[in-house]
Amino acid sequence: MSEELLAEPGWLSEEVKTGTTIIAVTFDGGVVLGSDSRVSAGESVVNRVMNKLSPLHDKIYCALSGSAADAQTIAEIVNYQLDVHSIEVEDDPLVCSAATLVKNISYKYKEELSAHLIVAGWDRKEGGQVYATLSGLLTKQPFAIGGSGSFYINGFVDAEFRKNMTKKETQEFVVNALALAMGRDGSSGGVAYVVTIDKDGTEEKCILGNELPKFFDQ
Repeated sequence: MSEELLAEPGWLSEEVKTGTTIIAVTFDGGVVLGSDSRVSAGESVVNRVMNKLSPLHDKIYCALSGSAADAQTIAEIVNYQLDVHSIEVEDDPLVCSAATLVKNISYKYKEELSAHLIVAGWDRKEGGQVYATLSGLLTKQPFAIGGSGSFYINGFVDAEFRKNMTKKETQEFVVNALALAMGRDGSSGGVAYVVTIDKDGTEEKCILGNELPKFFDQ
């Protein structure tokens, strides 16, 4: 049999492209995280309703992008470490502590893992906070976006974001950003998951695709 017939097909060695849209925004008193629910591998949709907002502790969440398996693994490890840490200090962990744990794992295994996590939450010391982590980077920001869909909404979030928005305004801002990205990015879609965190606790919400806001060109 010829070597050409035995050769491995080229698509088997190609990097699998993934896509998503994640966002986290601070408001006056807390944070709002949002994500789409589509999991893609190349041109195939392998899961339509994955919740990409993973709890790290009671009032700390992370938004997942990149390889779903890698991102979920990091979130589970940090969740365990924060549980142990909170028992040791007999208090809830700080958001910065959670973000630092994510950053350390991302940097240590940057050659093996393909994941980008946005960490956001509320703590007694600094209130609502958002941290972006990527291959060892750790930066505190008033808002952060990620995933393939983020390229379509950079202008929107830059133009529409305002400091000290109310909870309702921030929730609407996050939902509008997700709807715009999901309408333009083929790798983003499904339903929109939204988590709101403040001193009173955590509120989770799922918005179906037919309930998302419509824009003039859709």
